[in-house]
Amino acid sequence: MIDFRTSAPVTGSLDVQWHAGWPSPKHDPAPEIQVHAYSEHTLILRQNKSVHFEAPFLFLLFGNERALLLDTGASADPAHFPLRATVDALMEQWLTRNPRAEYGLVVAHTHGHGDHIAGDPQFADRPHTEVVGPSTAEVKGFFGFEAWPEGRAELDLGGRVLDLLPGPGHQEAAVVFHDRHTGLLLTGDSLYPGRLYVQDAAAFTATVDRLLAFCTTTPVTHVLGCHIEMTTTPDVDYPRGTTYQPDEPPLQLTTAHLRRVRSALAVHDGPCGDFILVYEE
Repeated sequence: MIDFRTSAPVTGSLDVQWHAGWPSPKHDPAPEIQVHAYSEHTLILRQNKSVHFEAPFLFLLFGNERALLLDTGASADPAHFPLRATVDALMEQWLTRNPRAEYGLVVAHTHGHGDHIAGDPQFADRPHTEVVGPSTAEVKGFFGFEAWPEGRAELDLGGRVLDLLPGPGHQEAAVVFHDRHTGLLLTGDSLYPGRLYVQDAAAFTATVDRLLAFCTTTPVTHVLGCHIEMTTTPDVDYPRGTTYQPDEPPLQLTTAHLRRVRSALAVHDGPCGDFILVYEE
């Protein structure tokens, strides 16, 4: 059994060049899914922009009893987006190194928008697999949130525990996941280097306040969202629908960016250098 309990978060590697599409998408030589090992037990996947312009990031975390796949991407057809086959292969590789008689998989989401749940049907008939529905009621019921949108829940993968915080504001069923083992804060579409779409400003502000309070008492190594939409020039983003982004900044942000989001929300500001608030109310 792996001991995931550490006095300080295990540091992983973000020394990676994310594939950001190709000038001619149909001639893109890269695979449909890029896989990067942040650590031995933590994988980050990115859907190729040549497959879908949203190019969401997905996360595969391994515990002693089961793994967590967080989000399932923007495409349903396995012929174009072989997520199930990719995850199965990655899990087989991990289980070869860490044999288990039986091993499960939880498929969950940072929120319920289509570019984060499209691949769910690929896992519908997978053995030893639980797919968490995207509605608020399904999220609350599966994880055991008792005071939504306040309070917290926990997800135990078998010695590897994640803290779950309600994250509505961008979407009503959004959840932020904190991995105690690595210190990664997985914020979905609530914070990433791109356009932060604010569906409900009051709820979004409450979510940021909730995260800031959490981060004052909890080690956070990196803040990882699910997209990159900015260029390396402050306040300049790629237009929606772009399938080739050769001038991308890194994915990772910090808790300081949460404070900047909060300041921008207070004055209803939009461009903030590494991200842009877009109000949809």
